[in-house]
Amino acid sequence: MEIPTSAVTEEARQRAEDAAISALVDQYAGALYRVAYSVLRNPSDAEDAVQEAFLRVLRHRHTLTEVRDHRVWLIRIVWNIALDRKRRVKTRPETDDVAELARVLPSKGLSAEELAAAAQHHARVLACVEQLPAKEREVLLLSAFEELTSVEIAAVLSITESSVRSRLFRARNLMAGMIDHERSLR
Repeated sequence: MEIPTSAVTEEARQRAEDAAISALVDQYAGALYRVAYSVLRNPSDAEDAVQEAFLRVLRHRHTLTEVRDHRVWLIRIVWNIALDRKRRVKTRPETDDVAELARVLPSKGLSAEELAAAAQHHARVLACVEQLPAKEREVLLLSAFEELTSVEIAAVLSITESSVRSRLFRARNLMAGMIDHERSLR
């Protein structure tokens, strides 16, 4: 009994697609989580958004070869999912969860006092970021936390590169002003 050549090539193509998707998950899951978390501010909601993004990738696996920059494409998917979720449902209030702060703060070589000071500084910076106007906050998050270029941010947000640079300039100036103001109050 012979196996048709088309069945063998289809099976090989399927294995190659599975390997490509697995590689995307391995390479970008962390970055996508950070993007989703920066919008949703809830760990489980961010994880759900990342899962939904990868489910969409699975549904559209046949278009993977057409995508020029997988990183930007995936970030745009998860960004839109997170914004849709945020619009649909009021997000749960943020909490100062010590476990969550421990995930994002350096812990090696710091004393308990230094760790507490770093946690407080981290929380103050995030509070300042949250006070930014939405357009400036979006650009700053993608630039500073996800290290996307102006071109990549423009693609994710569907705006011009000059708009990205303007918003980033305003965001940085506003952040500097807020941090200076906070320092003057201490």
